Amino acid sequence: MARIPATRISVGFVLLLSALTAIGPLTFDTYLAAFPQIADDLDATAAAVQLTIAASLAGLALGQLLFGSISDAFGRRRPLLGALVVYVLTSVGLALVENITAFTALRFVQGFTAAAGMVLSLAIVRDRYEGLAVSKVMARLMLVVGVAPILAPTIGAQLLLFGSWRLIFVFLASAGALLLVTAWFTLRESLPAELRRTGGTGAALRTYRDLLTDLPFLGLALMSAFYLSAMFTYVASSTFVFQQGYGLSPQEFGWVFAAGAVAITAGSQINGALVGRFRPEQILSGAVAAGVVLSLSLFATTLLGAPFWPVTVLLVLTLGTAGFVLPSAPAIALASNPHRAGSAAALLGALQFGLGALIAPVTSFGGEPTAVTMGAVMAGVILVAAVLLVAVRRSWSRGPVAEAEDVVASAETAETADELVSVASAERDHVPATTARAFAAARPRTPADEPDVVPCPG
Repeated sequence: MARIPATRISVGFVLLLSALTAIGPLTFDTYLAAFPQIADDLDATAAAVQLTIAASLAGLALGQLLFGSISDAFGRRRPLLGALVVYVLTSVGLALVENITAFTALRFVQGFTAAAGMVLSLAIVRDRYEGLAVSKVMARLMLVVGVAPILAPTIGAQLLLFGSWRLIFVFLASAGALLLVTAWFTLRESLPAELRRTGGTGAALRTYRDLLTDLPFLGLALMSAFYLSAMFTYVASSTFVFQQGYGLSPQEFGWVFAAGAVAITAGSQINGALVGRFRPEQILSGAVAAGVVLSLSLFATTLLGAPFWPVTVLLVLTLGTAGFVLPSAPAIALASNPHRAGSAAALLGALQFGLGALIAPVTSFGGEPTAVTMGAVMAGVILVAAVLLVAVRRSWSRGPVAEAEDVVASAETAETADELVSVASAERDHVPATTARAFAAARPRTPADEPDVVPCPG
């Protein structure tokens, strides 16, 4: 049976998808405060413990690519439930591990399975909703993506008050088990069998190739990845900037972290409220323009050696613009790829986390991160995002109507439109909805297509 888009946004459904989305950032960041304990307990160097971050992030990026593609072929539910089972078992193993080598390997597996919740949540949204509803639900999910990496270290630090670092992984195992049970009983399959991709690995590789050569999609994906990199830079550098540079205590630093979380939350929620009044493209353009002005002001302020308050205010406002950008870019990108939403969401996530992990450590190249290096990197990546947005905006002016008109014109030059319809059916997983409608419009009408006409007596 064909997919029927939902018209009502269920609070419980959005909460479940938000929790599934949060499992990735929680897996990555919750244990950061426990690094010294892990190094002592496992008799490892600080560098070896830091390598476990790279392992989990590598698993997260790879998992997003594979789970997205698998879900386009086999549906969303089974891959998600299977990944959650492995996630729970891996988290239990991490709580019991006795050496750093096994710990690093298990962190890779944990990151890999956590990716399923993140990428499949986005794909399920695209399966269930259309139009403005996609942007509204995406705003809630991107709120979690934005806030979870900031709050996760605080959660881990609080858990350390009640036990050792192993308690953190007991917490993650418990969270995974709760999500598994909830999803098992409440989450229905959102991708009907007739809409799934066929063709095995070759089809999956073609899907990724098509996405990577789709310049508007790739531009939006890279734009959101560079913008997210500004937030990763903040997370990686702010401890040194505020505690070492401005002399804040851990508690005072916690308030600064909370202010950043509130800014991202507010931006995401305001974005959701604006979706009905403005197109996502308009919101995205305005937010990126504001981000460029604020981030450059932040960099200039740090260069001038400004005190704590001006730097903090500009930093928090810059983070607030991410609350607008992070939901808008995926909503636009996925709206153009409903037939391969799983793979598109996977590529988006892999680029965001992969690029963020590469850029965030740049602030440490010259030594300990400072306000100047943090401001420079944040302004730099936001400027790159702005350039990408300018390039992508040219494709928006055409719109789906122009795209359909081009396809119709091409159809008229073919020997028969019926041949094109056959090709479109065979290549269903790679033909946008607008294209399919254009094929239908180009098909010559026959007497069978005409409605029955009953002559009026007399």
